[in-house]
Amino acid sequence: MEKLEHLITRAESLISKLELLLPAQAPAIDWQAKAWRWIKHHGQATLQAVNHPHSIALDNIQFVDRQKAEIVRNTQQFLQNLPANHVLLTGARGTGKSSLIKALLSAFSTQGLRLIEVEKHDLVDLPEIVGLIRNRPEKFIIYCDDLTFEANDTSYKALKVILDGSLEHASSNVLVYATSNRKNLMPEFIADNLPNKDFSGEIRPSDTIEEKTALAERFGLWLSFYSFDQEEYLAIASHWLSTFNLTFDDVARQSALSFSHARGARSGRVAYQFAKDYAGKRLLNTKS
Repeated sequence: MEKLEHLITRAESLISKLELLLPAQAPAIDWQAKAWRWIKHHGQATLQAVNHPHSIALDNIQFVDRQKAEIVRNTQQFLQNLPANHVLLTGARGTGKSSLIKALLSAFSTQGLRLIEVEKHDLVDLPEIVGLIRNRPEKFIIYCDDLTFEANDTSYKALKVILDGSLEHASSNVLVYATSNRKNLMPEFIADNLPNKDFSGEIRPSDTIEEKTALAERFGLWLSFYSFDQEEYLAIASHWLSTFNLTFDDVARQSALSFSHARGARSGRVAYQFAKDYAGKRLLNTKS
């Protein structure tokens, strides 16, 4: 009897140790949220709710009216179960590409729009993510920020499957909206333009080159963003400064120019950073 009890005790101890080695059960997804991040922790991947998503109004994104109108139109088609495209936003940094996607959530969340942020290195999990949301009633935008791939990176293939579809029918409640600072998401090399001199051993290197450069073409809607000129930059700075109840006078104008010169760039992001810096200093002096 004692021997049997000893064996039972050892078995229970072994089971407890094995349970510690097993991956923890993924927490339940909070479907009441409006936005999520795809995260991995201790071998488990799940949609983690973003309880306080960045709220930005479409009206606060200026001097990209054509791009704004196009992405809003495409999103409205999507929400109304009409044909709509995956969207690639490319171009200069700080011109509102990411902000425009976030603003769509603020504008259309009441119509069932939801946002899922996926990091580039997690794109291999896209089929799993789509599987989780395929039968949901909401409309999901999978948001990939600053999307580029290295030459030996194969995770782009999972994205290609979602964009192009596979044997399984594409989910009608999912679109991919991605931003990138370069139009060709895969890097191109000088050697790619020397078809007569290939030392890799590949019989048809041009096929690989075509696969690299054609990924962006799988997005049905391309929106290009360009650097702002000085007057556009100043107008954006003035707009953001007004949100802090400050007037854009000559002193503020000169400060905005100096701020952009120090940063070596004129963009919506720099204009917003200037407004925060200038307003903060002014308000601090007032309190002092």
